[in-house]
Amino acid sequence: MGYDAPGGPEVFRPETLPTPQPGAGQVLIRVAYAGVNRPDVIQRQGFYPPPPGASPIPGLEVAGRVVAIGKGAQPEMLNQPVCALVSGGGYAEYCLADARHCLVVPADLPMDQAAALPETLFTVWHNVFERAYAKEGETLLVHGGTSGIGTMAIMLGKAFGLTVIATAGSEEKCAACRKLGADLAINYKSQDFVEDVKAFTEGKGVNVVLDMVSGDYVARNLQCLAEDGRHVTIAVLGGLKATIDMALVMRKRLTLTGSTLRPRSDDFKALLADEIADVAWPCVLDGTVRPVMDRTFALADVSAAHQRMEEGDHIGKIVLHVAGD
Repeated sequence: MGYDAPGGPEVFRPETLPTPQPGAGQVLIRVAYAGVNRPDVIQRQGFYPPPPGASPIPGLEVAGRVVAIGKGAQPEMLNQPVCALVSGGGYAEYCLADARHCLVVPADLPMDQAAALPETLFTVWHNVFERAYAKEGETLLVHGGTSGIGTMAIMLGKAFGLTVIATAGSEEKCAACRKLGADLAINYKSQDFVEDVKAFTEGKGVNVVLDMVSGDYVARNLQCLAEDGRHVTIAVLGGLKATIDMALVMRKRLTLTGSTLRPRSDDFKALLADEIADVAWPCVLDGTVRPVMDRTFALADVSAAHQRMEEGDHIGKIVLHVAGD
């Protein structure tokens, strides 16, 4: 599915293109399901162009079966069921992936759930556990607790011994966060999350904030942080700019960082995939971490899928059903 010009969800149109052929180190995946992510929406709106060399077709994660391999890819990958992080091209029947960015799907993991894993798993692992170096016994504050990222952050945080505080926009969503294991869920529309965090932590604050809002949330997040706390920004849904108290940063010895995953090099993503395969993927294999699924749409109904994401009522992941597998 592509579009001629940026715009609303209605701009999507089907198109027929030649089946791509895998180059060196690549595999060709016959896509069963593709995940829908906020960056897809922003790309469709014209604000997040694909990096050089990436497919202009949206879609950053897929699950399906490997039907062809390029030179240098491991021969045993052929016919394997995999999920993969890709730089684009997921909203299609066939998608190229770097072989190093694929994870083998276990037999008991449905393909729709497999497609809902890579983007959030890679993003949360890198930002919470690598950039913010969260460790067992620390406390994490995650905004957007019922988003794909938020639900993954809650599950991974609990799996690795963190206390997790999540914010969400309704009592229903807060209940969903608690069901996933959040130790505290705060309705940001009716409560002051800064005061609630202070009360819950007895004034100590949290060690890590995973922030996808930015804007005026940043100053409030810094108030929530404990000494030597780390603030990681992964999206700017609330605005590009923030005004912060640098004296507070100095006094608490805070670290402010952030990242975007899509433009990173293939080699970086390969190293990240290796670490995830060794450390985090076992939590998927044993069932500790499984994606929260919101709704599945047919690929032909991608406009409706984007509309649902933009409305913000979803809890967990939205996926597209591309082909049976």
